[in-house]
Amino acid sequence: MRYVIDSYAWLEYFMGTVAGMKVKEIIDSIDYEKLTPTICVAEIYAKVLRVEGSEKAELQRAFIKSRSALIPLTEKIAVEAARIDVEMKRKIPGWGMTDSIVLSTARIKKAKVLTGDEHFQNLPETEFIKQRKSS
Repeated sequence: MRYVIDSYAWLEYFMGTVAGMKVKEIIDSIDYEKLTPTICVAEIYAKVLRVEGSEKAELQRAFIKSRSALIPLTEKIAVEAARIDVEMKRKIPGWGMTDSIVLSTARIKKAKVLTGDEHFQNLPETEFIKQRKSS
């Protein structure tokens, strides 16, 4: 199985949360191919830089590179992301272009999105790591 690990999942992993432990199982397993869109590296780096400083941001960036393949934003991913963005913004409040790029990457790479981001909660391409809210 192949996973696109989004920013939410990586941050949960680094914080050591319950959701992060689910991510750890996948990251530590040799049974899965792990992919990280470069836009997620930018999001994580910015957040960690702001909160914990450049040394920690560099360590986490290096760790992500060592445990997953970085997937750059190609023209193919960008065009599919634009299509997804138009469709999803009609359906899901707060849906962003980064969400579209992550989902586009997953679709093109035939992977599941590993996330707890609620925008992805009911999408078939998602493996949701956070406990779902009960109705």
